[in-house]
Amino acid sequence: MTIGLGDLALYAGALLVLFLTPGPVWVALIARSMSGGFQAAWPLALGVVVGDAVWPLLAIYGLSWITAQYAGFLEVLQWVAVVVFVAMGVGLIRHAGHDIASNSSLTRPGMFAGFLAGLAAILGNPKAILFYLGVLPGFFDLSRVTPLDVGAIVAASILIPLFGNLLLAASIERARRLLSSAQALRRLNITAGVLLIAVGAVIAIS
Repeated sequence: MTIGLGDLALYAGALLVLFLTPGPVWVALIARSMSGGFQAAWPLALGVVVGDAVWPLLAIYGLSWITAQYAGFLEVLQWVAVVVFVAMGVGLIRHAGHDIASNSSLTRPGMFAGFLAGLAAILGNPKAILFYLGVLPGFFDLSRVTPLDVGAIVAASILIPLFGNLLLAASIERARRLLSSAQALRRLNITAGVLLIAVGAVIAIS
């Protein structure tokens, strides 16, 4: 490896700060955890993993050229994310009075829907894009990195946010179990729906 452990540790610390800064992924994770519990949230965390692997790889292997060639495609991805979250939020609000288990908008899509939500959140997340494409190159000399270095950078980029997202989802799951009345469930679903729509709004105006 050409990168030092100190540089990697500093980068890991920056990733932790990035995770602790609320953004679209946080809002999406909280909303999905509130509506469907940990079972609904962990696939979203796995979807985020894909973006957390893609963005550093793009930064390392010549992002400036890629964005110049595919800037329009990245903008399309952003608007796809907007549509996904707004649609999910509207659907949840429409079924706010339904039991969670009977809400087909949450149960029928299953894990794949959660995975796609996480993928959309991270690919359209301006905070993540700015960090990986603008900040990551400042931690390492990307002209000298080896495949082992790249593996270490990508592993850190994946594991720290993944652990944080799963811990956040599990914490929300415990709080969610305390809300068992129909009235509390309705408020919970409406709040979750508003949060999902907020994700779409944040991505749209960013």
